[in-house]
Amino acid sequence: MDYNSGKVLAESNADQRLDPASLTKMMTSYVVGQALKSGKITNDDMVTIGQDAWATGNPKLRGSSLMFLKPGDRIPVSELNKGVVIQSGNDACIALADYVAGSQDSFIGLMNNYVKAFGLQNTHFMTVHGLDAEGQYSTARDMAIIGQRLISDVPEEYAINSEKEFTFNKIKQMNRNRLLWSTNLKVDGIKTGHTSGAGNNLVASATEGDMRLISVVLGAATDATRFRESEKLLTWGFRFYETVTPIKADKPFAQQRVWFGDHSQVNLGVAKDAAITVPKGQMKNLKASFTLNSPQLEAPLEKNQVVGTIDFQLDGKTIEQRPLVAMEAVPEGGFIGRIWDFIMMKFHGWFGKWFS
Repeated sequence: MDYNSGKVLAESNADQRLDPASLTKMMTSYVVGQALKSGKITNDDMVTIGQDAWATGNPKLRGSSLMFLKPGDRIPVSELNKGVVIQSGNDACIALADYVAGSQDSFIGLMNNYVKAFGLQNTHFMTVHGLDAEGQYSTARDMAIIGQRLISDVPEEYAINSEKEFTFNKIKQMNRNRLLWSTNLKVDGIKTGHTSGAGNNLVASATEGDMRLISVVLGAATDATRFRESEKLLTWGFRFYETVTPIKADKPFAQQRVWFGDHSQVNLGVAKDAAITVPKGQMKNLKASFTLNSPQLEAPLEKNQVVGTIDFQLDGKTIEQRPLVAMEAVPEGGFIGRIWDFIMMKFHGWFGKWFS
């Protein structure tokens, strides 16, 4: 999937529900990132580790990825966060969940609220860490969207994914995403996952110039397969596609007559940059046109109000569409101006073909 345009370049069984394993931590990380961004918690907050985050006392955690926390330890949020993202520490997930939301159950509620907010139909979390649990599932498509939101909404949190190692309590652990060491691709995330139920999972993201791709491989038979297939997908995407931004949010795409407003023209464009992914070399053939939702624009109009659709075409076929919005508000004009516009609009309707 292209990160900027959201276009899926290749897919197979993209909506098949599978066990996400530690890919779950992408959403854990997102929730923590939002809590940091909103100021609910800070990186310097000291967290007291509870019994439930102690692997020795929690049978579910034994033999799994750990930061090796002990009850009563006081650890800053920043270190626990690195324990989650870099070391994939299940104990760190529990400690942060308890701190952010008061309990694991409340934190899982936050995770699933974001699932709903993202419009994901095939994802449900039952744990904060991703260890096998009945009723926990996601899909390749949904995981790509979670990755996209992690990168766009909480960039400071996402940046931790590019760190290759983290040492806590004199135990150095390497980031499990071996693509970070790739010499062929500029990979800066995102997450590996493995359990006996899930197989080997990997969500990866890489950049080339202004283009960013996200790949998802779920249920690979071996550890090596997930890296090899992800590398192939990313390399293929960069080789055969490019992402362009023909219309930017701060530049008008068209001007249109407005009736009954305090001014007669409005700039139309896009509310956010319209990134479009096309086969390499096809940018020169890309055409854009628009249609309005109604025959005429009438005030009042609000800023960013959707008034139509922009069609992007290649070889006469529509390949993408984006909402066309009013770039500024147009309040209703005065009484006299509105009467005059009413008369002019009638004339325009009757005689438009002669003087339009």
